[in-house]
Amino acid sequence: MGHDVGMEHIDDHAHADHDDFGGLARDLPRFIDRRRALWLVGGGLGAITLAACGSSAAKSTVTTMLATTSTTAGASGTSSTGTCTKIPTETAGPYPADGTNGPDVLTQSGVVRRDITTSFGSMSGSVTGVPLTMRFKVLDIARGCTPYVGAAMYAWHASPDGKYSLYSPGATNQNWLRGVQEADADGWVTFTTVFPGCYDGRWPHVHFEVYPTLAKATTPRNALSTSQLALPQDACAAVYASSGYASSATNLKRTSLSQDMVFRDGWQTQLGTVTGDVASGMTVTLNVPV
Repeated sequence: MGHDVGMEHIDDHAHADHDDFGGLARDLPRFIDRRRALWLVGGGLGAITLAACGSSAAKSTVTTMLATTSTTAGASGTSSTGTCTKIPTETAGPYPADGTNGPDVLTQSGVVRRDITTSFGSMSGSVTGVPLTMRFKVLDIARGCTPYVGAAMYAWHASPDGKYSLYSPGATNQNWLRGVQEADADGWVTFTTVFPGCYDGRWPHVHFEVYPTLAKATTPRNALSTSQLALPQDACAAVYASSGYASSATNLKRTSLSQDMVFRDGWQTQLGTVTGDVASGMTVTLNVPV
C-alpha cells in the first residue's frame, strides 16, 4: 500500500474538551448550551468573535464544535435556489466506521470536528499530505434547493498512501480522516484535511453521509443520503507528483472515472471543483442536494 503514514503524538490536552466515554449523545447537550450562551452574549458572529478572543478552550469550542459560521459566497456548483437533483446514492464501502461494518466513530466523543487530520479520543497520531479544505453545500430539495441549515455530515477518506483508519494494516489504532460537522446558515459544511490518495481499483474519492441534524448523526439509519465525491483528474495528477503520493500516482494510471465501479454510471453531479495549488493548499467544493 505504499509508505507508512507519518505519525506523531498529540498532547493529551488537545482532546480535553471531549469526554472519551459517552459519545456524541453526551457531547451534544454541551454543544447546544455553549452555542446558546454565545448567541446570548453578543449574537451571531460578534459572539463567536468574543469567544475566540478569550481562552484557548473557548477558541477550541468555537472552531471544533460550532464549525464554520462565515463562508465566502459564489462557490461553483448548482444554484442554491430553484430545482436540483438529489445527489446519487452510493455505497459506504467496506470501511465506513459508522457501526455497519465493525468500528463506530459516530458514537465516540470528539468526532465532531473540523480538522480531521489527527486522531481523536483515546487515539493519537496524524496524517501529513497536501492540505485540502473540503466544502460541501447541503441543499434542501423539499424547500426549493435552499441551504439545509443545521444538517450534519460525516465524511471519511483514505490517506495519501491509500489507508483507511481503523481498518487498514498499520492504521487500525488510528481514527484520523473521519469527522462530523454541522451545516452553517448558508448550508456549508467544512473540513480541513489532506488530499486523499488513490488506491488500486478506485478513483480518488471522499465518502460522506448526510443527516437531518447533528443529534441524528449517530446511526446511518438516520442518514438522508450516502454518497461520494470524485476528485478531478488534473488536481489528482498535480498532487500525486509530490512527496508521499508515489503509490497514488501509480494507481491513478490504472483507472479512470469511466472505469470506476462507483462513478462509471455518471459522475457529473459528484465531481468536485478544485481551486488552489500544491504549494499553498487546495479547496474542493461540491453541492449536495438531499
